Amino acid sequence: MISSAWTPHAERQFRKLPLAVQRHILKKLDYFLVAPDPLHFAESLVGREGHFRFRIGDYRVIFVYEDDRILILAVGHRREIYRA
Repeated sequence: MISSAWTPHAERQFRKLPLAVQRHILKKLDYFLVAPDPLHFAESLVGREGHFRFRIGDYRVIFVYEDDRILILAVGHRREIYRA
């Protein structure tokens, strides 16, 4: 199983989401992380070397994969997550 860590920015974004969405995201992340190859469920981001995203319904989880660990950088709705 791959471990995960959250940046403070991602934690703040996550806590602002509705509780039902938070539960759904955590459930899917657990599913992805126990898989033999979690990157099978991810897509790389164009223009951001080494950054990936999980698609969870209308929400996206942006992360980097390093040393058998996923560092979650951002969480948000698909219409807002790629801005900035």
